[in-house]
Amino acid sequence: MTAVEPVATAFHPADYWPAEHHLFETGGRQFLYLVPSGAVFGLSGLSQEIFSLLLSCPLSRNELTEELARRGYASHEIETTLDEMVDFDVVSSGVPKKIFPTVPDQTFPIQRIVLNTTNQCNLACGYCYEYSEDKIASTKDKPKFMSDSIARAAIDTLFKESAGRSSLHVTFFGGETLLNFPLMRESVEYAATKAREAGKTVEFSLTTNATLLTEEIADFLAEHRIGVTVSIDGDKELHDRMRVFHSGKGSYDIIAPRIKMLLTRHRTNSIGARVTLSNGVREVRRIYDHLTQEFGFEGVGFAPVTANPDRLYHINGTKMDQVVDQFEELAWEYRDYAIKGGRHYFTNVSDTIKEVHLGISKAYTCGAGLGLLGVGTSGDIAACHRFVDSPVAQMGNVTTSGLNHEARNEFLGKHHIGARPDCHTCWVRPLCAGGCYHESYINHGQTEASNLNQCDRIRGWIDLCLRIYGEIGVKNPKFLERFDEN
Repeated sequence: MTAVEPVATAFHPADYWPAEHHLFETGGRQFLYLVPSGAVFGLSGLSQEIFSLLLSCPLSRNELTEELARRGYASHEIETTLDEMVDFDVVSSGVPKKIFPTVPDQTFPIQRIVLNTTNQCNLACGYCYEYSEDKIASTKDKPKFMSDSIARAAIDTLFKESAGRSSLHVTFFGGETLLNFPLMRESVEYAATKAREAGKTVEFSLTTNATLLTEEIADFLAEHRIGVTVSIDGDKELHDRMRVFHSGKGSYDIIAPRIKMLLTRHRTNSIGARVTLSNGVREVRRIYDHLTQEFGFEGVGFAPVTANPDRLYHINGTKMDQVVDQFEELAWEYRDYAIKGGRHYFTNVSDTIKEVHLGISKAYTCGAGLGLLGVGTSGDIAACHRFVDSPVAQMGNVTTSGLNHEARNEFLGKHHIGARPDCHTCWVRPLCAGGCYHESYINHGQTEASNLNQCDRIRGWIDLCLRIYGEIGVKNPKFLERFDEN
């Protein structure tokens, strides 16, 4: 569903004009990214001429037909092409309107729950958003470890609030998740049993620093097809700059053999690497090559550290531009592999291209508070795992009040793209929708603030991915079929 808002205009109601779009060229062709539908439309021949004419000024159907007939096009061909462009919202007529998805009500079903199995960690990573100077969570008087009863109540909440969802997901998080592996093992069994009884399916995933991996744990993960994200920042020199034990000793030598063991024993689900880039760790190309060649990761994703700009580990200015340049290098390499039908493991670009291919048009930046909830060790519910035990984005408790629908609806009302006026004229809003709420809170002190300092880079990144998508679509469209699979 969508909500519409009239836009002041001098257009005549009978005129045709270009719909909201982003025009880009790649592979020798012109394409349109259509806002807000999120669709991609290829221009060529007559459609390209129609669009070019309307870019100059709005025209009536008769004016278009007369001009195009002078250029040699048959009237029936003009009519058919113009109608097709109207059907696909490439051009519009009538009173222009801004269109935004409507705010879902409290019945919107939950699909994923993130269990913060512990608020403890055996590492002391310098940039950690849970334990660094930017932390917003307070674990005072909170249990260090989630109990089985809390985990079961959280899973019960997931099933209760899932409504018609047939496929659910439980994610295990921390602190360091595997410090509470017994709880994870019990929770998997409990959720799987409930799924069978409810006629649903449930999948599992976890994030880990890999320091506690054992063969027993690896075999359990493989048996239950649990997806794994490993936090690792590259080779020994780079990784050990920030990811250290409380003693200050680096963790690379501990995790390297354990990761290789995991990759050998667990082949039933994806195992990806998650790299946190910081001021002292920015060597994207070097990190990617190490993680794919030394370990054999088939998915490597990068994220700049979430931190206040005043922090020494925050990436600023020209240094961030250097990171973006390396992202672009890997992205074009991804394109080259895709055109040849090969596999490339840079997930930043593959994730974006998948959203483009599926025509994603977001009402919200992510699933926080929408289809996803985070639960802390005491059972407190938050919009996502990053807000667990914090003073903001709280939504009840799984053992006492249950999910607070009023608080949830209030959160959704504040963070909907329609309530973020800074984003209303931005063409990337279907894919961005304003940016991470946690990052907004760290930088601006409020979750609903748009991350305007990142807008140019985000627009540049989306434009790059669109050009790559378009070129793959022209030269090897079969490659894109993989994004239809799930």
